[in-house]
Amino acid sequence: MAMVVKNNMSALSTLNTLNKNTNALSKSLQKVSSGMKINSAADDASGYAISERMRVQIRSLDQANSNAQNGSSMMKVAEGAVSSTVDILKTLKEKAVNAANDTNTDADRATIQKELDQSIDQINDNANVTFNGQYLVDGSHNKQIKQTTTHMTNTSLDTSTAADSKLTELKARSGDTLNIQSTDTVTVSYVKDGVTYTKDTVVGTKNLQTVIQDLTGNAVKVANAQTSVIGLDSSENTVYAADGNTAITITAADSGIQNQIAGFTIYITGNDGNVRKSANAALDAFSESIRAENTSKDNSIVMQIGTKAGQTIKAGLSDMKATALGLQGFNGDTLSVGNQAKANAAINVIDSAIQKALDQQTTIGAVESRLEYTQANLTTASENVTAAESVIRDADMAKEMTEYTKNNVLMQAAQSMLSQANQSSSNVLSLLQ
Repeated sequence: MAMVVKNNMSALSTLNTLNKNTNALSKSLQKVSSGMKINSAADDASGYAISERMRVQIRSLDQANSNAQNGSSMMKVAEGAVSSTVDILKTLKEKAVNAANDTNTDADRATIQKELDQSIDQINDNANVTFNGQYLVDGSHNKQIKQTTTHMTNTSLDTSTAADSKLTELKARSGDTLNIQSTDTVTVSYVKDGVTYTKDTVVGTKNLQTVIQDLTGNAVKVANAQTSVIGLDSSENTVYAADGNTAITITAADSGIQNQIAGFTIYITGNDGNVRKSANAALDAFSESIRAENTSKDNSIVMQIGTKAGQTIKAGLSDMKATALGLQGFNGDTLSVGNQAKANAAINVIDSAIQKALDQQTTIGAVESRLEYTQANLTTASENVTAAESVIRDADMAKEMTEYTKNNVLMQAAQSMLSQANQSSSNVLSLLQ
């Protein structure tokens, strides 16, 4: 090779090699210090994009998990309120049964009434429980509702029972006659808007429809027996008798909570004063099949528990105030146990309220259970996506340390050789001496 001083090709070649080694060392140092083999899109464009999408998914999964946990906490607050209401209703049932016993005087019942009034007031306090400033079970978070009418169905009477069936011809589900006599007295009690109404008449030749409508002033109507209850529930679904057979149903005259029939009692007394127990067991088996509710748009609580739009759990929470449970009228009148007849009627009202509260508690419990499964699923998904992202993005530290050591040695070697290459130009001076 010719001896030149203007272009030292050996030095230039060595300098290029040094720069490459310096860049490689810089990248190795970045990977070792960050713990990631991809620190920018320049390191691996496709790998970087895939990794970033995974990181978005991981953060979304973690937030969805947090949402599910917060939702579970909210449901626990609602459940606590409803659970307290159920406990209160248990006590009210006990007090009503006590008040229905004639060992108590009306003065005693007045004392029981005071306790009952306070308990009903506490039920309203329970319905006003809040979570993060939001009321939960006061009816403000109802699902979409079409206004409904109280329906009470009796599956203890014979399937052939009709609205025009005479009382003296009524039979039990088994086909056995109820042995109601024309000289017996039939008494009907019902509660509407917090007020208890009681009236009786001699059985005679009257039919079921006539007796009920006459004694309730047409506040309660009787429909012919069929497999499906008359009318639809609040979700516009057809409701069928529990045993799938035809059953007699009574309804409130008008729809909505204010017109609901909170409790309905019908019983027979013989002309000798004795209670017709077999007949009453069948007649007093009207249970609420459709609850009276007011029209409401969909105000259900929506919990975002997924990373995509629409991956939600909706929870519609019913109205748990005393008015909705049939324990209090809109004018403030509370369920009365002031005398034996009223206390007896109150028993069925409280039973109906307990069923409503238990239905709500079941709904909340089902949502809580689902949220627990959701949290477990989201945790597993986050772990698996994190593991996949780690394979793409995280550095193998042993491998990177080896690479770093190699690049460090190569850089030092290139520095040394550049020094030697720069010395070659000085050899030209020996020719000028």
